[in-house]
Amino acid sequence: MTSFLMIVIAAGAVIGGLDRVFGNRLGLGERFEEGFSLLGPLALGMAGIMCLMPLLAALLQWAAAPLFSALGLDPALLAGLLAIDMGGYPLAMTLAENPVAGRFAGIIVGATFGCTAVFTIPVGMSLMPEEAQDSFARGLLIGLVALPGALLPGGLMCGLGLMGTLRQCVPVLIVAALLLWGLTRHRRRLIRGFGALAKGLRIAGTLGITLGAVRHMTGWMPVSITPLAETMEVVSSIAIVLLGSLPLAELVQRLLKKPFERLGRRTGMNAAGTTALLIGLINVTPALGLFRRMDPRSRIVNGAALVCGASAFSAHLAFTAAVEPALVPALLLSKTTGALLGAALALLFTGRMNAEIRTQSPCTGDSDPKSCQTTAPSAGGNTRPSPLPRSVS
Repeated sequence: MTSFLMIVIAAGAVIGGLDRVFGNRLGLGERFEEGFSLLGPLALGMAGIMCLMPLLAALLQWAAAPLFSALGLDPALLAGLLAIDMGGYPLAMTLAENPVAGRFAGIIVGATFGCTAVFTIPVGMSLMPEEAQDSFARGLLIGLVALPGALLPGGLMCGLGLMGTLRQCVPVLIVAALLLWGLTRHRRRLIRGFGALAKGLRIAGTLGITLGAVRHMTGWMPVSITPLAETMEVVSSIAIVLLGSLPLAELVQRLLKKPFERLGRRTGMNAAGTTALLIGLINVTPALGLFRRMDPRSRIVNGAALVCGASAFSAHLAFTAAVEPALVPALLLSKTTGALLGAALALLFTGRMNAEIRTQSPCTGDSDPKSCQTTAPSAGGNTRPSPLPRSVS
């Protein structure tokens, strides 16, 4: 299965590369070039954090790992609070007592819960106006409720077994419950806290790159860090996979345009809402930028789907293919299952919503486009809010 997927992605690289050679006539060469151009942002967002993993792992081993071990939980679950491509995977593998639990925490948990905690929530709340934040938060709540449905198949495919998966999910579900409470009772404080966390990660990443560069050029370093050249090798592998996955994602988006238009008519979602459902599986940032133009129901459905589905077929697939290629099917199954379950629950919930809530948005599909303009990034996803960490999530 993994080999077949990589062959398909390689075919996407060939198609994109040939289109670039012949003048980008199909628009796929641009996506090919975009994959390579993401190497810089990827490195800024990931390489420094990965350099600092030995230090962070030593701190957690001393502060929290004994408690987790005493409770029968693998300390690798501590790393599930970070996104898969923002240090979650290497930290999980460093902390893991059982490598299987480490892969589950670093790949499956990091790509769903971790991405939501350190990227989707702070970036999403910063991109949309205040009147859209309530419906977005409602969607996130539903997506967090659907999270166990994503983690279970992922854990089974990782090899944890049913009881092992359920046991290792306990810390994640406790934190998810705390997020549910925070989003319903103290949303503004929670978002400010996530913004501070994001800024802290950006600073830590910059310090990590600086220390890695000093070690690479002088050979001297008083503390234990991962060599910058090793982290750049992982980042380069991700960018190589993006050369094929981004042109493929563009093709899929075009092929599914009409089916998603029919989906919009059947569900009552506007055009921005149905488009974002597909785009979010490819790149979460431009999907978040579309929330300004959605009706409340579309925001709720998309918010629920993004908790698990964000960037499934680009950044997260590329990262997994680079570090744990055998787990690519587990990643895709987990993320798509969670996204579909979250969207289905949101549609069920919004089908019973108060009519006032369904129509309260001033920025629906029939609105004046000028009143709904957003400073969100284009589909390329290269522009991000400055205080937040760079990531292709």
